[in-house]
Amino acid sequence: MRKQKGVKMAVIRKLKSGKWQVIIRKSNHKSIYKTFIEKAVARKWSRTVETQIEKDVYTDYGNAETITIKDLIIKYRDEIVPEHKAKKSTTHKLNKLLRYDVANQFVLRLRSSHVYNFQKKLESEGSAPKTINIYVQLLHQIWNTTKKKWSINLPAQSPFELVTLDKVDNERDRVLTYKEYDALIASAAESKLLLLRDFIEILYSTGARYSEVMNLLRDDVDFEKKVGTFRDTKNGDDRTIPLADNVLEILKRYPFGKTFFRVTSYDSYNWFFNQACKRAGIENFRSHDLRACFITNALLSGMSEASVAAISGHKDYRSMKRYTRIKAQDLIDDVNRISTIRELKKINS
Repeated sequence: MRKQKGVKMAVIRKLKSGKWQVIIRKSNHKSIYKTFIEKAVARKWSRTVETQIEKDVYTDYGNAETITIKDLIIKYRDEIVPEHKAKKSTTHKLNKLLRYDVANQFVLRLRSSHVYNFQKKLESEGSAPKTINIYVQLLHQIWNTTKKKWSINLPAQSPFELVTLDKVDNERDRVLTYKEYDALIASAAESKLLLLRDFIEILYSTGARYSEVMNLLRDDVDFEKKVGTFRDTKNGDDRTIPLADNVLEILKRYPFGKTFFRVTSYDSYNWFFNQACKRAGIENFRSHDLRACFITNALLSGMSEASVAAISGHKDYRSMKRYTRIKAQDLIDDVNRISTIRELKKINS
């Protein structure tokens, strides 16, 4: 065994198990141990590490070699997520991640191909591109947290840097006709999720997000003033909105509890919602589109953009615009009204 620049060349010894153990020692550095099945592989690895040490480019991954992606997901879920605003939904996503093959990979062996296979699996299950991207980005966030916050040595190049996210088309023009809405309400009334009909009507009548209505506190509804306050909304602000009579009547049907509604999870609610749409013969419609229905109907009713934005919680019309789905046929009565006014002015002039 010879020394070179403070490095003792590797010792390779056979263990009782029949495997081969490599031991590399360096001054002022903890010893490096690794076990192999074949001696030739052990010798090749030791030479590579010795060269890296001599060039001062060696990184010790010893604290990561036995860690799986599953271990990191659980650690992230239990240590990081409790501080998140969306901790409930994020925890649900992480628990779902644990069921996929990508979670069983050792962190040092994770490759972009594993992530691509995960994307394909989600796609085969019917997940939308946006949903798939959310899960991939969540894994990427866990990888970054592992390096930066937990100081676990990982390869310099992240496998996620080689992964292309699915293209997402955020442009949607789907709103319910009044006939479709009536059909959806009738279908929801038959759901085993007993609150589904009322919940849909509130979303349709307020333009609120699912989480805002689900977390609406009883103490934040003033039945006399006919207003309700959503706390700590998506943009970080509280928002007080007027509540229509039909909304107040629905809330009165749920007199118990700190909040009005209780659902196991959004995925559970969404499953029942999609089943109701299917029974009603409604295609290409999501629960979040109910928000666009309210905004579109409010603007068509003559409400000002500023008033609608105050209710929906958008900071300006530009951010609200993508929820505005007014079509040409919605404006036929308005343009005819212009012609009628013009003709009346001619007669009176």
